[in-house]
Amino acid sequence: MKVRVFCGAMLSYISGSMCAVCFPGVKCGRDGSVDNHMEMGKKLLAAGQLADALSHFHAAVDGDPKNYLAYYRRATVFLAMGKSKSALPDLSKVIELKPDFTSARLQRGNLLLKQGRLDEAESDLKKVLKSNPSDKEEKEAQSQLTKSDEIQRLVAQARSSFHSQDYVTAAAQLDGIIETCVWDVTSREMRAECFIQMGEMGKAISDLKAASKLKNDNTQAFYKLSIIYYNLGDHEMSLNEVRECLKLDPDHKQCYSHYKLVKKLNKQIQSAEELMQEQRYEDAVSKYEAVMKTEPNVRHFTLFAKQRICHALAQGQQASRAVSVCGEVLQADPENVNVLKDRAEAYIQEEQYEEAIKDYETAAQHSENDRQIKEGLERAQRLLKQSQKRDYYKILGVKRTAQKKEIIRAYRKLAQQWHPDNFQDPDEKKKAEKKFIDIAQAKEVLTDPEMRTKFDHGEDPMDPESQHHQNFHRGFHGFQGFNPFGSGPFNFKFNFN
Repeated sequence: MKVRVFCGAMLSYISGSMCAVCFPGVKCGRDGSVDNHMEMGKKLLAAGQLADALSHFHAAVDGDPKNYLAYYRRATVFLAMGKSKSALPDLSKVIELKPDFTSARLQRGNLLLKQGRLDEAESDLKKVLKSNPSDKEEKEAQSQLTKSDEIQRLVAQARSSFHSQDYVTAAAQLDGIIETCVWDVTSREMRAECFIQMGEMGKAISDLKAASKLKNDNTQAFYKLSIIYYNLGDHEMSLNEVRECLKLDPDHKQCYSHYKLVKKLNKQIQSAEELMQEQRYEDAVSKYEAVMKTEPNVRHFTLFAKQRICHALAQGQQASRAVSVCGEVLQADPENVNVLKDRAEAYIQEEQYEEAIKDYETAAQHSENDRQIKEGLERAQRLLKQSQKRDYYKILGVKRTAQKKEIIRAYRKLAQQWHPDNFQDPDEKKKAEKKFIDIAQAKEVLTDPEMRTKFDHGEDPMDPESQHHQNFHRGFHGFQGFNPFGSGPFNFKFNFN
């Protein structure tokens, strides 16, 4: 196998003995080597081994630069490999060496027609008809000439429509042209501009990508692609395309200017996301605010930055600001599932459970199988139900984000305030006792990590009806058995630790 690969690549340079190893039975000396290459090339082409066939025809052309059949066979291989750009010069060389070679002229005419070079194509096709072609060749040339005439008419109409700014009509006319002239760069670039004006950016991108491949050094196509991606908010693709432009022309003014802007924006966004990963949410907010200052005119970047700020604020427990920023994004993009989830979380932090439920329900309509939405909705519903009963945070007057020290401090203050010894009237004392028990239970739940986690997820560890009640921490068996006052008659020897 290695010998065969070596032979395919080096055939025109090796000795007769090595050629005999590669292709037994083939005469490979200097005399008659071109004929041998031609014969082997034909056999390999028929067998579909295009790369090997091409190597032989390269060798044949090198061996005899005036052998028109060698050029023709090589052009045939190029066409079979889809390399029309390489085939065209070979067909032209065939016609130069043998002007009456009808098949080569017909093939060249077809290629020129596909490239949109209509006048040159028509010239070849008309010469075919004058050269005593076969019936098949005559029929094909006549058909292609008819197509060319129709395309000439469409080109004139498309240009007129385009200059009249009737982009919809122009695009439809260009469709007809490109259907035949599939490699016509000018028509594709014009249709891309129509699509841009029509707001159909996906179609414009498709045409410009084709144009960038069909025409060498097409810096303008790469520049336009970069601008489109930028305006769509895709900073990474914009950066990729503008770099392709600068590879072709490092001094391209438009591309270099745009490159500096996109690179700056790209760096800011990457930096902001790194801060987000490190949970440095306030710094991430500042970085995304800088993104909006860098590019205030592209709506996609503004919305994206606000979306990420919304997320950072929700994660950073800045619920009030999060609700406001998330709301701004949802005004422009009401179906943004990620923002709906973030605002719902912020509403939960603000204890606005009904609003959180609405956001989760809206998000679920647009993302049915999102587990995070399902769990968030269930949590918000539990918390709403819980808030309609006892809320230990409210009892102690602390936020849901309060640390253990804050909870104990609030508990001590309230326990001293509502200690039953402070009240003489029997009714007031009874009321104080109930309040005192609530305060003690709140402290018990919120200073125990396991019980607090359960409470935060909508379960009340002090509720005797709770399915988790039997596992209640420290042996307390429900509300009935909880006595913060000690044993016997109320002696109120209470420990405020």
